[in-house]
Amino acid sequence: MSQINCKNVCLGYDGNVIVSNLNFRVDCGSYLCMIGENGTGKSTLIKTLLKLKAPLSGEITLGDGLKEKEIGYLPQQTMVQRDFPASVEEIVISGCLNKCALRPFYNKAEKQLVRDNMEKLGILHLAGRCYRELSGGQQQRVLLARALCATTKLLVLDEPASGIDSKAQAEMYELIHKLNTEGKITVIMVSHDLSAALKYATHILHVSREPLYFGTKDGYLASDVGRIFTAGEEKNDGNA
Repeated sequence: MSQINCKNVCLGYDGNVIVSNLNFRVDCGSYLCMIGENGTGKSTLIKTLLKLKAPLSGEITLGDGLKEKEIGYLPQQTMVQRDFPASVEEIVISGCLNKCALRPFYNKAEKQLVRDNMEKLGILHLAGRCYRELSGGQQQRVLLARALCATTKLLVLDEPASGIDSKAQAEMYELIHKLNTEGKITVIMVSHDLSAALKYATHILHVSREPLYFGTKDGYLASDVGRIFTAGEEKNDGNA
């Protein structure tokens, strides 16, 4: 069952086109990784999927009973956000805001959900700590727990392992994989880490001004664009 359908979408700013002719679907339980060069519209597409920005043309629809407020989102962090002076628990519980509606407090079930998600991500012992005192990897776990408080269906992650050390990156990717496979949560992830994309994703969307590929991971690896792009990445890694 499809949770997101993207049909003939064109993205851009002030009438200037960044990417056009986007057509893809995200099925329940899949793991879609968006890859491509910098400036090709990946983050813009994420904002459009979340209804934070309107497409220049085309249509994005939700299916399988998914509602806009049931999407968990982990954005790229800015330096200001990394220095936010709140406790871990305060940040995680803010993911329940959409559940509160007009109610001016969090109920017992929401508070338990927060504890469950912090325990699931191994940060329950950090509940009272100040967020800005944490390591980059710990902060990303906090934000992932916050996103989980908003959803049991779909996570949208924009560079979730950016700016953290290699050990924390590997742990983050494993956590996301576990949420997808064991938690049955659909994942959409933007990443410049091609090795992670090819290890965990079920589907690949290669974004450029004209989309270069959408389909299964195996199909991508067998495609001309997949062979060229992966060869280029391996060459870059070898020169690093």
